[in-house]
Amino acid sequence: MEHRRRPSPKWWARLSLLVAAAAIAFLLAVAGARSLTLLGLGVAGLAATAAALWWTLSHHGLLRVLAATLAALLPLAVLVHYAAVGLLWATLLTLGLWALALLTGRAALSAVGRPGGPQHHEAPPPTTPFLVMNPRSGGGKVGRFRLADRARALGAEVAVLDPAHPQDVAELACRAVADGADLLGVAGGDGTQALVAGVAAQHDVPFMVISAGTRNHFALDLGLDRNDPSTCLDALTDGVELRVDLGFIADRVFVNNASFGVYAEVVQSAEYRDDKVRTILQRLPDLLTHHTGPRLTVRAGDTVIDAPQAVLISNNPYQLGDPAGMGRRPRLDTGVLGVVGVTVDNAAQAAGLLRGRHGRGLTALAADEVVVDADAPETAVGVDGEALLLPTPVTCRIAPGALRVRVPRHRPGVPRARPPMNWRALIRLAVAQQQEEREPPGSVGLRHAASGAMDGLASSAGSRRFGWVTLRSRWSLHVTRSGG
Repeated sequence: MEHRRRPSPKWWARLSLLVAAAAIAFLLAVAGARSLTLLGLGVAGLAATAAALWWTLSHHGLLRVLAATLAALLPLAVLVHYAAVGLLWATLLTLGLWALALLTGRAALSAVGRPGGPQHHEAPPPTTPFLVMNPRSGGGKVGRFRLADRARALGAEVAVLDPAHPQDVAELACRAVADGADLLGVAGGDGTQALVAGVAAQHDVPFMVISAGTRNHFALDLGLDRNDPSTCLDALTDGVELRVDLGFIADRVFVNNASFGVYAEVVQSAEYRDDKVRTILQRLPDLLTHHTGPRLTVRAGDTVIDAPQAVLISNNPYQLGDPAGMGRRPRLDTGVLGVVGVTVDNAAQAAGLLRGRHGRGLTALAADEVVVDADAPETAVGVDGEALLLPTPVTCRIAPGALRVRVPRHRPGVPRARPPMNWRALIRLAVAQQQEEREPPGSVGLRHAASGAMDGLASSAGSRRFGWVTLRSRWSLHVTRSGG
């Protein structure tokens, strides 16, 4: 049977460029000189809508109502204008073509990126595994999927937490290791995962994640099945080990992130659990305008972020510049913390956030240590979903390769690193692939060998000194320093 070859990255790159050119040519052909006016009107409408949303969030009363109404009407007004001049269909078709160009362009760049996720290695199965299970996590997934019974059938000792009598899960894990446990695992939320992961790292025993929580961001970035947590138990019999990093905030471990600023302050409110939306709307105006809450200062290497409204410090950087990838970390073993700070003091800066990582109000970098200070003796912090108050200054650091994680050999969702959309990189990819076809086989091999050495050097440097390593083409890397 003849197997069809999958389209190579060069064809995805060429298709993306062709579709993008077609979108521009079509709009020019239909609208002529008016196309620039249409483009300007659309951009202005987006900026004005972002400004109106800022006013909605940062004000109370009548001004909030008027701003919310404006934010809802502005996009409609732009569409009505396009329809009035008979160009709504052309605008929508152009947007569709542009979206297709972006989709195929990202597919091309992703196809030449390095595979995501840490490398696994073989390890013997545990003989005395100990698992902690929270029956309330994820709306009762432990009971719904019969996780405790299935784990016991595989030879694991299982401690099912009693919601009526809170227990110290870290103490349970320490006691289990003292009694001879050679693997620790958790079926629960990310906060519980972090507590037991810290014990596993301290004693250098493997840790197993069972995706029985509500969101399970750590499980997501390990590529585990979040819809059926029972598949995670396969790691007990047919698993492999990964080495991943751990984040520390003061002396506490976090597997995902620590958040400071607006969100952390809001979740501290006693009213938040009873009425989340109302509490957020009530507290946001004063927090966003610095009328309440501490004024933060963030130091990461040579970079200082002054008075941000929100700061997210993550165990390895989150993927930015890709809405589909937000909330995912391509790797968990880069040896650096991800830092994202948002500073918005007025409507103009709010509109500037539409530029993404290029906006003045958004700071994104990576560092091995971050210090968050405040003009108050303590500050609110959300650590893996847990609301805490910590004395200032707060120091966050990374422990590279500190945690051994045992995962199923066959798991569905290992993330692949997706570089940001870059038109120049896309052009170089299309052209470079053409050059490769014309070169003798020996020269192509030498070029690929040089590429591998270059990637290794950049990866090594990126884990120590550099913020973002962005793929520019198959053989070249563009490295942007984050300071230090």
